[in-house]
Amino acid sequence: MSFLSPATRTTLMIRSFGFMKIPLLWACRPKVVNIDSQSCVVKIAHRRKTRNHEEGLYIAALTVGAELAAGILAIRHMGIGKGKKFIYKDFHANYLKRAEDDVFFTCGDGELLKQLSARAKQTGERQNLTVNVTATVPSKLGEEPVATFVLTLSIKDETGEC
Repeated sequence: MSFLSPATRTTLMIRSFGFMKIPLLWACRPKVVNIDSQSCVVKIAHRRKTRNHEEGLYIAALTVGAELAAGILAIRHMGIGKGKKFIYKDFHANYLKRAEDDVFFTCGDGELLKQLSARAKQTGERQNLTVNVTATVPSKLGEEPVATFVLTLSIKDETGEC
């Protein structure tokens, strides 16, 4: 699968994981639009299964997008495997406008997550970091946020592998 872009590979991985383990994730059909060591952009399409009766994205779909944008970036730096664990300790959201089209979730805290991962590997202890995610609807509002999220990510790496 080396002919696929990193974003496409990550999208396939997430959708497979959602199909096997998390039905809500599968139903939202997230797409990784861009990923590199500094940032991750995830798109949740505005479609029948993700929108509410007011034509905005469900809060659950917005939450999925925010979690993924930060989580995918953390996994990119931390890796996956036995002894590598992450959870969210808290989640704060500010909903600013109705999301009436495809929503793009951006987390740009890659460098901080890289440092957090290194600290977790070095100490073997649980490490926490507050990350920020911004949701936009470029087709309707340009770069104006429809929601902002602050999540505390808690990771632990019991492997000690660098």
